[in-house]
Amino acid sequence: MIYTQHILLGTFDVSPLESTYNPALLTAGMRGSTFGAQVVDALAPEPEDVVVQKHRYDAFHNTRLESVLAGVSGLRQVDTVIIIGTLTEVCCDSTARGAYMRDFKVAFVADATGARSDAAQKATEDTMGTFFGRVLDSGELVTEIRESESREGRAA
Repeated sequence: MIYTQHILLGTFDVSPLESTYNPALLTAGMRGSTFGAQVVDALAPEPEDVVVQKHRYDAFHNTRLESVLAGVSGLRQVDTVIIIGTLTEVCCDSTARGAYMRDFKVAFVADATGARSDAAQKATEDTMGTFFGRVLDSGELVTEIRESESREGRAA
């Protein structure tokens, strides 16, 4: 599994526009080694998982994410990016668009993303489903993964 972690630095303002629009981020929030940057224990990465630190909302922007995806399952075997996380209308949306612009299929998991409001969640889901990928719930995702694994097992 690949995780992305939005980290702001204490040594310098790595995301000056972000902190200009949200000045509280200059002293709080997603600073490395703080509560705001931690992954909740129930979703914590396993030792074999990859964690990509990012400094912008789009997890592809100036990170190693695209290179990791290009090799993680064999050369260019990954064709779909599954979007799960927060904030739906900010990081999830930006990363989904970044994936789409790099010719990855996008699976946007509606009940595994979280927005600041129901209206923002709905608006993002509508945009994702109309322009950038497929919106599905976690049950549909699990079913599709199992069916895909079953097909691959029969083909081998």
